[in-house]
Amino acid sequence: MKTYQSRMEIPEHEKWNFQDIYCSLEKWEEDYQAIEGMISKIKKYDGAIHDGTSLYLYLSAKEQLSAKFNLVYVYGMLQADVDTRDTAAQSLVDRAKQLAVKISAASSFFMPFLLGLEESTLKEYIEREPRLKYYEEDLLDTYRYKKHVLTKEQEEVLSNLGEALSAPSQTYNMLNNADIQFGEVTLEDGSKVELTRGMYSKWIEDEDRRKRQEAYKAYYKPYLQLKNAIASTLAANIKTNVSLSRLRKYPSALEKGLFGDMVPKQVYENLIEAAKANIGPLHQYSELRKTKLGVEELRQYDLNVPLTEGVKWEISYDEAFDIILEALAPLGEDYVNTLKTFKEARYIDVRETPGKRSGAYNLGVYGVHPFVLLNQNDDLDSMFTMAHELGHAMHSYYSSKHQPRISAGYSIFVAEVASTVNEVLLIHYLLEKQTDNQKRKHLLNHFIDQFKGTFFTQVMFAEFEKITHELAEAGKPLNVEAFNQVYESLFREYQGDVVVFDEEVKYGWSRIPHFYRPFYVYKYATGYASAIHIAERLLAGEKGIKASYLDFLKSGSSDYPLELLKKTGVDLTTPEPIANALNRFKQLVTEFAEIL
Repeated sequence: MKTYQSRMEIPEHEKWNFQDIYCSLEKWEEDYQAIEGMISKIKKYDGAIHDGTSLYLYLSAKEQLSAKFNLVYVYGMLQADVDTRDTAAQSLVDRAKQLAVKISAASSFFMPFLLGLEESTLKEYIEREPRLKYYEEDLLDTYRYKKHVLTKEQEEVLSNLGEALSAPSQTYNMLNNADIQFGEVTLEDGSKVELTRGMYSKWIEDEDRRKRQEAYKAYYKPYLQLKNAIASTLAANIKTNVSLSRLRKYPSALEKGLFGDMVPKQVYENLIEAAKANIGPLHQYSELRKTKLGVEELRQYDLNVPLTEGVKWEISYDEAFDIILEALAPLGEDYVNTLKTFKEARYIDVRETPGKRSGAYNLGVYGVHPFVLLNQNDDLDSMFTMAHELGHAMHSYYSSKHQPRISAGYSIFVAEVASTVNEVLLIHYLLEKQTDNQKRKHLLNHFIDQFKGTFFTQVMFAEFEKITHELAEAGKPLNVEAFNQVYESLFREYQGDVVVFDEEVKYGWSRIPHFYRPFYVYKYATGYASAIHIAERLLAGEKGIKASYLDFLKSGSSDYPLELLKKTGVDLTTPEPIANALNRFKQLVTEFAEIL
C-alpha cells in the first residue's frame, strides 16, 4: 500500500473539490459578512411576533440564515479535517463557531416565546397564514419540549456559553487528531518509525504476534501518557451533560439523550439486557480464537487477527468501489447508477495523510452533495468502511432530493441502518462469489468480527456511558480510576474469562471519540440489528421490501425514527429485531466453529 506524505501527492479525483461549496475564499467571506447582517435581522423579531405573518417571516429568515451558515461552517470544517494542523482552516472553523454562538443567542428568545403561546393560538396562526403549513409539524412538535425549555434570559445565557460548553469535546478532538504521537514500531529492515492509525489497523491484524503486541503497545502509549488530561475532558463532558439535563428538568441524562428521537428508555435498557443474556456465543468465539491461535494466554492484541492463515487480501480503491457497486445490486439500478457518479465527481476524500482526521464519515450538505471522508488502506476493512460511508451518503442524497430542507436531515438513529445494510449486502455478496475455501473462512471470520464490533462492542460502550452518567448524577467522582474500573469490569463481562488483561485494556475508554456525543453509540447496535433484518429480506427477494427500504432512505426526518423503521417491517419496541440479530450471530459462530 502506497503511503502519502502530503495531499499534493494524491490524484485530484481522490480528493474533495471544495469549490463545490465556494469557488473562492472571497465568496466564503461574503457569506460570512452577510450572516452577520442576517443575525441582526432575526434579533429584531424578539418581541415583534404577534401573528401568523410575522411568525412566518421570522421562521423563513431563520431558515435562510441556517442554510447559509451551514455552508460557511462546513467549508471550514472539511478543510480542517483533511489537515488538522492547518491553522488557516482551523481559523475558518473558529470564526464559524463564533457565528454559531451569535446565531444561538439571537434566536434563543424563540423557544420560550413559542412555548408561551397557547397551542390553540399557534394553530390559529397556521390557519390564517397558509405559508406556515411548511413549518407546522416542527412547530407543533416543539410542545413536547415545553417543560424542558428555560426562560428567555436563561436560554440566552446558555446560548452564549455554547462555545465554552463544547470545550471538552474540542480539546479531546485536538489531542486525539492533531497532537497525539504514537510510539515507534520496528519495520522488517530493523528501522523504527512512528506508528500511524492506518499502520495500526493493519499491524493489529498481522499474523506475527510480536508485531501485533508492538503495535498495540505503541498505539496505547500516548493514551496512557495523557490519561489524566483525557479523563478530565471526558469527566467535564459527562458532568456538563448531566448539568444540562437537570437544568432542563429531564429525569436523567439518558432520557434527555433519547428524547429528541422519542425513543423509550426501555429500548436502550432492553438492548443491553438482550446482549448480556445472549453473551454465550461471544465467549465461545473467544475460546475458538484462543484454540485456533494456539496461545497459552489470549490477549487483547490477539482479538483482531484473522483466524485464517495466509489470506492477504489487498483490494485497491478502484477495485473495492466496483465490488461494492455489484454487491448493492439488490437495491436497484437507480441506487447503483447514482452511487457510481460519486467517485469521479469527487464526493470522496480517499487517502490517509499526516494530520488528516482519523476514521471515516459522511456529511450530507443540503443543496450541494454528500462529502465522504475515508482513510483508505486498500484492504478488506477499508472496503467495508467505504461501503458503510457510501450507505450514509446515499441516504443523504435521497433525503435531500426527496425532502424539503426542513425534513431532509435524518436522525442518527436511522442513519446507521442505511450504512449497515450496505455492509451486510457486501458480506453476503462476497461469501456467495468466493470459491476459495480459505477466503470463505476469512469472510465468515470477518462477518463475526464485524458483528462483534458493530453490535456487542457498541452495546458495551453504551453501558459504559449509562454507568458513568449515573455516577455523575449520584455525585460520585469521575477520574482515571473510576473510568478504568467501569471499563475493565465491562470488558471482562463481554469478552469472557478467557482473555488475559494487559495494563492497557482498562484505558480503552480514553480512545473513543464517540463518548463526547453522549448516548450515540447504542444506535450502531440498533441500526445493525435493523440492517440484518432488512438486508436478509432484500436478499430473499421479499415482495415490496426494496420499495419500502428506498422510501425509508427518501424520508429524511419526516417522521420519528422508530415510526420510519416500522415502515420497513422493523419494530424496535419489540424484542424481535434484536433477537433475530443475536440468533444470526449464534448461527455464524456455530458455522465458523464447524469449518474452522
